[in-house]
Amino acid sequence: MFDLPEPSVIAIPLIIFAVLALAARQIGAFATRYRLPLISGYLLAGILVGPYVLDLIHEDAVETLRFVDEVALGFIAISAGSELHLRELQGRLKSIAWVTLALTVATFLTVSIVVFLLASTIPFMRDMTTSVRVAVAILVGAIMIARSPSSAIAIINELRAKGPFTKTAIGVTIVTDVVVIVLFAINSSIADLFVTGTEIGLGFLILLIAELSAAVLLGVGIYFVLRFIINRHISDFFKILIMLTLGYAVFVFATAVRIESQLLFGFEFFLEPLLILMVGGFMIANYSGRRQEFIHLLEYAAPVVFLVFFTLTGAELQLDVLADVWLVALIIVVVRMGSIFVGALIGGTLAGEPRQHNRLAWMVYITQAGVGLGLAKEVGVEFPGWGAGFITLLVGIIVINQLIGPPFFKYAIGRVGEAHPRAQKPEFDGDRDAVIFGIDNQSRALARQLLANQWGVLLVGYGTDGYDAIDSDDIPVRMISDYSAETLLGIGVQHAETVVVMLHNDDDNYNVCEIVYERFGTNNVIVRINDDTHIARFTDLNVTIVDPRMTMVSLLDQFVRSPATTSLLLGMVEREEVRDIEVIDPAFNGVPLRELQLPHDALILSIQRDGEYLVTHGYTTLKQGDRVSVLGTPESLEIITLRFEVSA
Repeated sequence: MFDLPEPSVIAIPLIIFAVLALAARQIGAFATRYRLPLISGYLLAGILVGPYVLDLIHEDAVETLRFVDEVALGFIAISAGSELHLRELQGRLKSIAWVTLALTVATFLTVSIVVFLLASTIPFMRDMTTSVRVAVAILVGAIMIARSPSSAIAIINELRAKGPFTKTAIGVTIVTDVVVIVLFAINSSIADLFVTGTEIGLGFLILLIAELSAAVLLGVGIYFVLRFIINRHISDFFKILIMLTLGYAVFVFATAVRIESQLLFGFEFFLEPLLILMVGGFMIANYSGRRQEFIHLLEYAAPVVFLVFFTLTGAELQLDVLADVWLVALIIVVVRMGSIFVGALIGGTLAGEPRQHNRLAWMVYITQAGVGLGLAKEVGVEFPGWGAGFITLLVGIIVINQLIGPPFFKYAIGRVGEAHPRAQKPEFDGDRDAVIFGIDNQSRALARQLLANQWGVLLVGYGTDGYDAIDSDDIPVRMISDYSAETLLGIGVQHAETVVVMLHNDDDNYNVCEIVYERFGTNNVIVRINDDTHIARFTDLNVTIVDPRMTMVSLLDQFVRSPATTSLLLGMVEREEVRDIEVIDPAFNGVPLRELQLPHDALILSIQRDGEYLVTHGYTTLKQGDRVSVLGTPESLEIITLRFEVSA
């Protein structure tokens, strides 16, 4: 079933699919503009090129490319295991365990019962016997437990969410995806018995325990192979290629064992390939000491793997079946949401979580994606008689969950007060002004330099420290008693184009930067840190970080390699200055910098466009509304200002 077709048979469909997948990538990117998940765009692209719409990928070609599913599924299973990092879950294990258990039981039982009761309304289940209906119901129930760690992590990063509620949410999401693979392995064996009509007895239980134990042991073997691959001095591309091949090989091996055991012993010994690979990924992430390198490889390969997997999934969808089951899919979505509410409420209560958290927790567990679709695809391969209809129903459910899940997730994080997103960037008001936090020789020198270049400057100090050393007639100064958001609002930080933070305590530096990020959204924030071990704290605040020690090394390096430009940039050349000039004249739209006839002593340093700074080169093109930073003499800057700011 998993045998790779002959090269001559797969070559043309594979080439066609590769070309269409590139188009699917653009459709996926287009979907994100409307805040739709990327995978939704891929699925849509697959539907468009599939046999039910444009028929660019014929039905027989879809069957030929079935092996691509197994390659991608192997990668998804390894990734699912790698997401379970035990150290990151410490401190919330009690809550994670109770909520995971309650969600698993509530979702599995409720959805399984509802699917069984709705069997007569589902086209591919109408003519099934009762035992087969039970098999389908428990498989759907198991898959509905799955979450989407990738979506959860993306939302948490977007909102900069942090706190106990968030930590529990991501912990439960990750652990659940591990639990669902184990539960699916068990249910898949049980479903196989229902389909074949075999009774469940002591022999089956012994066989099931043996299958699970063998899968775990093989997973340990996969761990050693993966660790060997990661430790080799070869390119990341070849490491990923070997990893994908290894994942596919596990599927081939599991199928071979299943077939041979049936021929030799009269029963099937089923090794769940997803469980094997998940164990390998889990052990690499927790016991290899190479977690970061491993995660880097997975992140490097994920965009391509998901593009191929979800596009092919879309092409496999039976739209005629989907048209018949959409109402059932919607009912199951609602039932699943209800079961999640009950499970999260019970689990959170048993764990002693706050009442507000328990009422809102269900909202963060709706989203589904890769693992759920992967398990559905495996059912489709294992039970070909009704597998296609099964996949279509599950894809419909998962797509709905993926669409509605993220908004619920964001709402819940916001309600519990653990979201810390960036405020909307303010519009430029035409005044160049800066607020500088901290009073010392460097901050005073910076303030005077900015004042000399016609900037508005406010120097902010804490208490009375350093105030006596300042000539109040020279630099505007405000002394504050704390660094709260209300105090910063009171001194007008929200109106500043630039905020410079030069305090002597990095905790205070971070506090000010975080308030400016979350409350004001200031475009240009610069922080001078005191300890380079704190750099990581500031990276997610979109600030420019200045480490005095590293800055000095960089300047010395620049002096050695290019003394002329260093002198120019440091203002050591007489009468040189930097000025920001707005491009008003539409005649400069699309004009490359290399074609500008600038004075010989002028240099364009950067361009600010839509709140972002562009590093320039000769082929960078101008756009009306750009703010161009130019270095030169006052005479040259006046010439350039006249050209850019005066429309012809």
